[in-house]
Amino acid sequence: MKKILVVDDDRTLRIALTRALEIMGYQVEQVSSGVEALEACSKNPPDLVVSDVMMPEMDGIEFCRRLRATPSGQLMPFIFLSGKGELEDRIQGHSIGADDYLTKPVDPRELVAKIEAQLERTRRIHSLIVQLMQLNATATGTDPFPPSTPSLAPDPPQLSEDDGEAETPIPLPLTPAEERVFWEVIQGLTNKQISNRLFISPRTVQTHLSSILNKLKLGNRAQLIRFAYEKGYQPPNEG
Repeated sequence: MKKILVVDDDRTLRIALTRALEIMGYQVEQVSSGVEALEACSKNPPDLVVSDVMMPEMDGIEFCRRLRATPSGQLMPFIFLSGKGELEDRIQGHSIGADDYLTKPVDPRELVAKIEAQLERTRRIHSLIVQLMQLNATATGTDPFPPSTPSLAPDPPQLSEDDGEAETPIPLPLTPAEERVFWEVIQGLTNKQISNRLFISPRTVQTHLSSILNKLKLGNRAQLIRFAYEKGYQPPNEG
């Protein structure tokens, strides 16, 4: 289940958007200002942001600008949903880093279509980055995630020198069902794709994923994918 952050000082609109997105299967967090939004993105980064422009304390433009300056927010999908719909407003929104700009009122179907398009685009970009890093590592004989790169995941328990197998990943503290989801997630598949492959519902996939992230002390699936490649976990060969 993808997490959407809705940012708008209009409480009625926030609630309406939240209900519409939850009906479509998204997890939604809502805040009323850019200040609260930055804090929410820092504590638990969402998969996508839908933000108003005109808000007190910090408007959407400044929020987007500051978010893009953070490591976790550089590639985070960002959609403006604003009552300001003039050409200059849309140009400003795109110029500071927004991926899309919609004007109020918006048909929920169009908003969902835009959200799904941005999430799929992000998934493809992330999958391509991982593939390119692996290809480069194979060609150069280097680690695609060098030790100098700050790790987003905690170190797993270390094997002692007497074990003689320090390079073998330790068993994951997961149930068999969680392990099956783990192997699918680290290949960049969405919850819907995983549900089709494993013959379970997307909600069940998300339940397992949440448990996996909790057990490994990770914040999101991007961190989980990086954790897997850093620690040498590879999907088992099928067949």
